[in-house]
Amino acid sequence: MRILRTWQCDLGKEIETLKQQLSNLDGLSDHRKTVLTIIGNVRKQGDKAVINYSKRFDKVLLSADELRVKDDEIEHAYGKISIAFVKSIQRAIANIRAYQEHIRVRSPRPMKANGIMLDTRYIPLDSAGVYVPGGAASYPSTVLMNAIPAQAAGVGRIVMVTPPAKDGTIPPERLVAARECGISEIYKVGGAQAIAALAFGTETIPKVDKIVGPGNIFVTLAKKEIFGYAGIDMLAGPSEVLIIADDSANPSFVASDLLSQAEHTPGISILVTFSESLVEQVMVEVKRQLTLIDRGAETKKCLDNYGVVVLVRNIEECIEIANTLAPEHLQIMTQKPKNLLPGIKHAGAIFLGHYTPVALGDYIAGPSHVLPTGGTARFSSGLSVNDFLKRSSVIQYSRSALKKACHDIAEISEAEGLGAHTQSVTIRLA
Repeated sequence: MRILRTWQCDLGKEIETLKQQLSNLDGLSDHRKTVLTIIGNVRKQGDKAVINYSKRFDKVLLSADELRVKDDEIEHAYGKISIAFVKSIQRAIANIRAYQEHIRVRSPRPMKANGIMLDTRYIPLDSAGVYVPGGAASYPSTVLMNAIPAQAAGVGRIVMVTPPAKDGTIPPERLVAARECGISEIYKVGGAQAIAALAFGTETIPKVDKIVGPGNIFVTLAKKEIFGYAGIDMLAGPSEVLIIADDSANPSFVASDLLSQAEHTPGISILVTFSESLVEQVMVEVKRQLTLIDRGAETKKCLDNYGVVVLVRNIEECIEIANTLAPEHLQIMTQKPKNLLPGIKHAGAIFLGHYTPVALGDYIAGPSHVLPTGGTARFSSGLSVNDFLKRSSVIQYSRSALKKACHDIAEISEAEGLGAHTQSVTIRLA
């Protein structure tokens, strides 16, 4: 990990370098032509293109009839996992559902006065597609964190797509997680072709209104390109954590949290502190703990490339750096972490205290772990139940209320050269 001291470097330049590392847009243009070709072919050829791209990229050959996961495959998955895993998934589901239902926006009472009624309706989407990535891990948590907010909103149809292994199977953890939270429509397809199928529909895979869930650079770019034909949650980049810590922090805790993000390979790990002694101890702990984890070599390489320690003069500089970087995960490991909250303006999720690791948010706490990355927390929020609700305004005027508004409408519409707008009002008052 690099160590930067704010009094010995051009911090502004270093921050810009970090922001560039955090960006999820770099490299997208290199693959745009490929992704546009995939999207175009899936749109024109449907299942045929999906099957061809699955063979090419995932090295799996499936017929159209084999794209959808059968009920007996899901039942068979239960025989491959432990009862303890199922119980843990069930507890996670309960927590996530309770939190999402708690934060679900409710329609306010209508405004009524002088013949005018103004209201707002929140209506769930008809359908949503959940993308669950494959790769090095199985990611059953991604199933829960994307599907349950949609369910809490009341989305009518939830479809899951996920890349299969070369033998055409889906890891049992993913299937069990889907069944436990009530998702039964699952398709064995990943990559840009899965996003295109959800956006435009094929003979087998239905078109949906919104697509959510993280993926690789091809998935991210495909979501960017199909936006407008379907909604998307966000353009997610590498996972990241920024830790603000003081002398009260346990160096072994801090080291483990830095490692847990680097374990994503890539994952970005940043420690900001004014304690030289803490930094020394954390560096020792990082080396020690790297020898204890299964993916130690890959995690070390990731820390070497994307791990940074920033030594500052005071806690105010810690807050300033955190707000500038707007991290996906912000951990505050100080003696009085709540005291820092008023100063924090930009973060995807905030974890307070020495006993609140990011892993709580990843798996069990309740808020979705689908969070803005790459500094986008400056203007966006993590996925929630409310992202699956549409808002419609409801307006009703009486004749007398319209008559009172007529003059103002005419003044504005005539200034815009839109006389028919004025006529649509005056004709009602003739």
